[in-house]
Amino acid sequence: MTNQSSSRYDVVVSSAESTVVSEYAADTARQSSYQSEADLEQAFIKQLENQAYDRLTFNSEDGLVVNLRAQLEQLNNYTFSNKEWQRFFTEVIASTNNGIIEKTTLIQEDEVQVIQCDDGTSRNIRLIDKQNIHNNRLQVINQYEIEGVHKNRYDVTVLVNGFPLIHVELKRRGVAIREAFNQISRYQRDSFWAGSGLFQYVQLFVISNGTETKYYSNTTRDRHVKDLTTKKAKKTSSNSFEFTSWWTDSHNRRIADLNDFTKTFFAKHSILNVLTKYCVFDVDRQLLVMRPYQIVATEQILQRIATSTNHNQLGSIASGGYIWHTTGSGKTLTSFKTAQLASKLEGLNKVLFVVDRKDLDYQTMKEYERFEKGAANSNTSTAILGQQLEDPNTRIIVTTIQKLALFVARNKNHAIYNSHVAIIFDECHRSQFGDMHTDITKNFKKYHLFGFTGTPIFADNAGAGGNVSLRTTQQAFGDRLHTYTIVDAINDKNVLPFHIDYIDTIKTKSNAKDAQVSSIDRERALLAPERISGVVDYVMEHFDQKTKRSHSYQLGKTRVSGFNSIFATASIDAAKLYYATFKNNQAELQKVDPNYKPLKVAIIYSYAANEDNPEGILAEEQFENTDLDQSSREFLEDAIRDYNALFATNFDTSADKFQNYYKDMAMRLKSREIDVAIVVNMFLTGFDATTLNTLWVDKNLKQHGLIQAFSRTNRILNSVKSYGNIVCFRNLEDELNNALALFGNKDANSIVVLKPFAEYYEEYQELVVQLAEEYPVIDVANIVGEENQKEFIKLFGTTLRLLNILSSFDEFTGRQVLSDRDFQDYRSAYLSLYADFRQQKGSEKESIIDDIIFEIELVKQVEVNVDYILMLVQKYLDEGKGTDKEIRAAITRAIESSPTLRSKKDLIEQFVNGLTVGSKVDENWQEYVQERKEAELRQIVIEEKLNPEATDKFIRQAMELGSVPESGTAITDVLPPVSRFAANSEHGSDKQRVLEKLRTYIERFYGLTQS
Repeated sequence: MTNQSSSRYDVVVSSAESTVVSEYAADTARQSSYQSEADLEQAFIKQLENQAYDRLTFNSEDGLVVNLRAQLEQLNNYTFSNKEWQRFFTEVIASTNNGIIEKTTLIQEDEVQVIQCDDGTSRNIRLIDKQNIHNNRLQVINQYEIEGVHKNRYDVTVLVNGFPLIHVELKRRGVAIREAFNQISRYQRDSFWAGSGLFQYVQLFVISNGTETKYYSNTTRDRHVKDLTTKKAKKTSSNSFEFTSWWTDSHNRRIADLNDFTKTFFAKHSILNVLTKYCVFDVDRQLLVMRPYQIVATEQILQRIATSTNHNQLGSIASGGYIWHTTGSGKTLTSFKTAQLASKLEGLNKVLFVVDRKDLDYQTMKEYERFEKGAANSNTSTAILGQQLEDPNTRIIVTTIQKLALFVARNKNHAIYNSHVAIIFDECHRSQFGDMHTDITKNFKKYHLFGFTGTPIFADNAGAGGNVSLRTTQQAFGDRLHTYTIVDAINDKNVLPFHIDYIDTIKTKSNAKDAQVSSIDRERALLAPERISGVVDYVMEHFDQKTKRSHSYQLGKTRVSGFNSIFATASIDAAKLYYATFKNNQAELQKVDPNYKPLKVAIIYSYAANEDNPEGILAEEQFENTDLDQSSREFLEDAIRDYNALFATNFDTSADKFQNYYKDMAMRLKSREIDVAIVVNMFLTGFDATTLNTLWVDKNLKQHGLIQAFSRTNRILNSVKSYGNIVCFRNLEDELNNALALFGNKDANSIVVLKPFAEYYEEYQELVVQLAEEYPVIDVANIVGEENQKEFIKLFGTTLRLLNILSSFDEFTGRQVLSDRDFQDYRSAYLSLYADFRQQKGSEKESIIDDIIFEIELVKQVEVNVDYILMLVQKYLDEGKGTDKEIRAAITRAIESSPTLRSKKDLIEQFVNGLTVGSKVDENWQEYVQERKEAELRQIVIEEKLNPEATDKFIRQAMELGSVPESGTAITDVLPPVSRFAANSEHGSDKQRVLEKLRTYIERFYGLTQS
């Protein structure tokens, strides 16, 4: 669109159509009659046809391959000979060595492939046109049939140039949308890999029940399936239904109905932009698809660059703007994609990504490197920064504002000042509004200035200090280009709500007001040893409850239990007192109880002039400790020595080693090795760790500082982590309400903060009554009929979800209505049904597992382990084998109620049956398991004619990981040699069968032995 005048020709908007519609009015014409799944499917396809998708009628691989050839010939204006096509198809498109990751690489990164022509020449063949997206052709097929482990029939698939790149799974209205997600997971296990494996090219999945519609990337689906079928079901990753996304308009209004979703998301320019521009295939080989608010922000910045350039507004506030996206909503991904796309704009020389602290520099660098190796050229000195600014091949630079300001001060006439640059500030808070900001904007002449923030500075929270013309985010950066608040994020379930406890630690007279107590007296009371000790005792007593330590899961190669926490203190003196008290109280407890396992507590602080800032700003902490008083520095040295002893490290408070101490502490917080990190301000902004779920607060927080600190706890991880825990030892309720009103809306509190305990507890009581009436525990193992079984699964799953929330309320202790034994019996029946439905076979009748949502992650949080079973066995033996039926029944009940021990039931029972009085349970168990491991593996090797040495190596690696690696050449070495001319389908099914046997073997023996 252009706006032309007689005197000048200025482009008002130079971009293509916006990917996300600006404002969408839902279609109000709704049918009132019942709509079946088949009717929903036909209406969806008809809508796609109306949007110029070509409808195809084939439903087998032969038709898919013929069409793929025709589409690639049309796209590339080239006709393959039969030999050329056969070579290209078998060696590139359908190579037996390529799985989902390799095929995703072809679409996302290597879309131009070289073909060897019959005449000996080479020719480029483009799989998808990313430069001119409307050169790509969109087609739709439905009811595609293929046979893998079972015969499957897929709902609707969108082809791009003949490749199945978007798959849509539908359920009728009234059925939970999550069931469509489960169906796709089954297809991945059963058949996406079958035949030529063309459905492994699917990049995006759409799931809908007509009323609700969501989308997600192939990585989410692929990893989720591996999680379900291996021990990685407990691994921290973005793989579950919780990571599916809603589509919205640019005002964050959800577009959920399938008809409305189709008109917007499946508009040709939108879906092709999402596929070609707004997917990020990172260095971990994970495909991330951006959410609509991220896409809008990116396009708003790109559009502002284009329009302000054409209006000759470079170097002014009109050439920039800021993005308000709440903490935890994925600003790094948005800023990365923005920087990446901006760096490719014609005429733009550099993109500078600027952060305000060294810790953010480190973290942002790691994040940028995750998206694309080498994309962010980090620098360690102003000299290197200068070299990068002068290098025309360095397009994106990550640096700190301090380093950039120092460069400007030392280089008054550098050529970069006249270059066309975009400068993007991450977390643009008040630290950028001072002299450094002014110096940078004075020297650079042709700049665009953009800021990302989760908590902008408005007039209401700007304070009175500093430059009067640079007090707010808008004054510093210009127009607000897009907004996505904490309320939006929690509504979309992109971040978690908060559960807040207020613990009264200072008793005052009922008629006394805070104003009547001098600040000195109050601070003395807050630091009183008895109060500090009481707070520490509370943390120690409630730590397991708040961080859900009974839940174990796989994190990388390590098995961990529950989550971890940060303790925010008001001052360095307070931090020191808390650390010393934790150390002393835990030591005393160990004297009384030698079996007590102390919490791993670490501390970090550095000099900050205003430790409790009256304006709510979390003070910027430096890594230089020269300003620390001698006592504080010596205390920190001692604490770091404790840390070194705990983790076998070698840090101290010297400049370089202290920075490395910070980085090591950050890493151990992310890997859940530290239980409690005591801080003043560090880690309270800009630090992300999905394993953090609790913030203990003995500190005055307000406005943006409060939201930032609280938001350390609300990153999505899994269904067990359903909220962020905030435990306040000061009354911050009014400050919380004020902050939520400022950064959300006036009604934000009910959305952002969990309901009161009484409301959840009343609902829980009603559920337990319903459970007891409809499914008495004495008959729960004999529920007859699929519909009854499904209703029980729904009811018990709802109870599990509610118990998961209630478990963090202190008031819930001792008020469980269900007895431990009844709960165990219900759990056993629940797991039996889960096992039964997963084992349903047959191609004629689909398993109803796809119509059921099992809360297995929530069952696992009350998992019993082998050690507990062996303890029962020892008790059984000590009391005389066969004399105590109740202990034997307790062993069986514990096994039946455990998701991971059920597959080991026969192992345990045979072991128990073989014991005699005087047996050494632990020792005999290790010997017994080792014998069974070797015997059962030998049996698999013989049955499948596997390579013994390669199988041993494969199993050793799998046992270390706790899962079976399915990519790479390791499994190929295990399998018997296969002719290169063997049918792909046979080879694929053989591989899947062997993988399934090895997966079952790993699940059976993982975690049973010490080695």
